[in-house]
Amino acid sequence: MLNENIKAIRKSKGLSQQDLAVKLNVVRQTISKWEQGLSVPDSDMLISISEALETPVSTLLGETVMETEADNIKAISEKLEAINWQLARRKITRRKIIRWLLVSLCAIIAMVFAALAIFNSPYLGWDYSDPEAAVLGVAFHSFEWLFVRAAPIIFIISIIGIFLTRKKE
Repeated sequence: MLNENIKAIRKSKGLSQQDLAVKLNVVRQTISKWEQGLSVPDSDMLISISEALETPVSTLLGETVMETEADNIKAISEKLEAINWQLARRKITRRKIIRWLLVSLCAIIAMVFAALAIFNSPYLGWDYSDPEAAVLGVAFHSFEWLFVRAAPIIFIISIIGIFLTRKKE
């Protein structure tokens, strides 16, 4: 296995036996013996070979590339899991914010309806001979008219939104 790995990695780096021998300060025949499996380098030489070939010793000794890819896949899956968790938390937070905004909108609509019922359209008794009072009266009447027609629809849509954004378990 070591002999095949040295040969394959040397060739993939575009080195001849002589080039590798020069880098390691050995004769070319030593490289040839290693690659033929007739001898094996000692541990110090193995480290020098890994440095010369820019390859980890574990790869020279037979660690397959598939294991490295499996480690990379595991690391990537862990990162994706963390990202998915963050996205899920963000989605839950966004859902809570939307829900409370809808609840607030319903409360505001209910308060405005209560205020309109309590005050019973006071602008109807105003003296409209004064132009400023007439403009203000028309503005109040327009608001009330629009609110009474649009608010129930908005209120119902908000209630549906509150129902749809409830916590799902």
